[in-house]
Amino acid sequence: MNIAVFCSANDDIAQEHFDFARRLGLWMAASGHALVFGGCNTGLMECIGSTVAGAGGTVIGVVPSIVERGRRVSDSVTVEIRCDSLSDRKDLMTAKCDVAVALPGGIGTLDEVFTMAAAASIGYHRKRVVVANIGGFWDSLAAMLADLQAKGALRPHWDDTLCIANTFEELTQMIENG
Repeated sequence: MNIAVFCSANDDIAQEHFDFARRLGLWMAASGHALVFGGCNTGLMECIGSTVAGAGGTVIGVVPSIVERGRRVSDSVTVEIRCDSLSDRKDLMTAKCDVAVALPGGIGTLDEVFTMAAAASIGYHRKRVVVANIGGFWDSLAAMLADLQAKGALRPHWDDTLCIANTFEELTQMIENG
């Protein structure tokens, strides 16, 4: 299975998120799953990429030209797919994956999660996005989604596509069933 991972390219986040990314990367490689990610050499992106590669897994980097020009491409990338923009990157990552996982991240990660979930909600694909709520990182997102559902703003069964996992075991089960 190809698993897209959306996550932070920042280094200034809690250590527990790096530990979780390493655990996920080791599980992916051991399970024979390939990583599809943004290809950057910093933050959680580098952490998961180097972990999967170090464990003998396939690492597919979807790399926008601005990342390439800035010499920020991870050395762990075994298959590089170049693209022009972040929009292209999202489209290519969605096309190349079977399921997506969101680790802690910021605006870019939220953009990737909601672009993929919105496309699924109107039938462009049937791929699941699993949000890894490590240490409650995404609690406010879960609360916002629950509020939107209570207000009738979300389509029925939206949570079949956009799922929140609170443990590593929940995450791997949702990936396997994705």
